[in-house]
Amino acid sequence: MTRLSIILLAVLTFGALGLVTSQHKARKLFVELEREQEHSRQLDIEYGQLQLESSTWSMHTRIERIARQSLRMRLPEAGRVQIIDLNAPATAVPALQLPDAQSPGAAAASSDASSKAAR
Repeated sequence: MTRLSIILLAVLTFGALGLVTSQHKARKLFVELEREQEHSRQLDIEYGQLQLESSTWSMHTRIERIARQSLRMRLPEAGRVQIIDLNAPATAVPALQLPDAQSPGAAAASSDASSKAAR
């Protein structure tokens, strides 16, 4: 009987030690989980701040102010602005037309036209 009692006492002791060990591991893992969740919340906050900062840095008024002040840029005159329709077929897009005085083939074209008219 004493032998059975000693075996049962040993089994009970090992079972109790296993229970204590597993509870200790569970607590350590829970603390680590809480730490990682807090880190995740901090990263979410930092991400929101970075998005706000990014939208502030890319505001059109800020970019325009820097272009005017630092780079000395300005808007072109209304006559120099061309609007191109990207949805139109490629053949419908007008070519850039130079004034006749600056056109490289303007003199040749006008002489051809005048010689044909003279015939």
